[in-house]
Amino acid sequence: MNTPAVKTLPDAQIVTSVTHWTDTLFSFRVSRPQSLRFRSGEFVMIGLLKDDGRPLLRAYSIASPSWDEELEFYSIKVPDGPLTSRLQKIKEGDEIILRPKPVGTLVLDALLPGKRLWMICTGTGVAPFAALLRDPETYEQYDEVILAHTCRTKDELAYGAALANALPDDPLIGELVGDKLHYYPTTTREPSENEGRISDHIRTGQVFEKLGLPHWNSAEDRVMVCGNMALNKDIMALCEAQGLSEGANSQPAEFVVEKAFVD
Repeated sequence: MNTPAVKTLPDAQIVTSVTHWTDTLFSFRVSRPQSLRFRSGEFVMIGLLKDDGRPLLRAYSIASPSWDEELEFYSIKVPDGPLTSRLQKIKEGDEIILRPKPVGTLVLDALLPGKRLWMICTGTGVAPFAALLRDPETYEQYDEVILAHTCRTKDELAYGAALANALPDDPLIGELVGDKLHYYPTTTREPSENEGRISDHIRTGQVFEKLGLPHWNSAEDRVMVCGNMALNKDIMALCEAQGLSEGANSQPAEFVVEKAFVD
């Protein structure tokens, strides 16, 4: 009989797997606290101890859905980053600190009922949508779900692409996903099928034409945004121009933006 590992960090969880997608991006899974309850799309504080013994924590979206027995996270690697310079070196069996107090605005509860759900993100902003895309409730509430992910290069799209391509055949929710899911990747620093910023593709109507979907209207379309400050402002302006209002947990509306990850 194996003896459970003795945890040494405060609020410690054990790393169960690590995947390095590129030289600058990786994902990892950790054990889930038995008491943790969260809504798909929320984030928690995770981190490591500094040399002085104090915890260094940052906000990370939970990339796994609320029903998952483990927790998944998706991160950038910053060579001189206070946390990511060390976090990128974790391996199976290591410990991380995880404060089990989930919060966030990218949740289905913060939106009014609608017909189509747009998930718009840059870089690691795809993480909360990785959770929502694997949640059956997303497909029960919406007729069509669109993941629009903008990265600098094609290899940086790999995490989101792998998820989107696998979902229709997923043994747990594949039947629910069916043909509801649309994946629209764009690149800004490398030629690709959809080159340019997603905000420009929305502004010109290119994304709607290519996916065979109508332009946004406040009665049917709901939008979630998780990206850099420039993207957030662009998409917010585009939403408001089409009559969509910003929502929150306390007052659901037509679009929501996660502001916890931008300065």
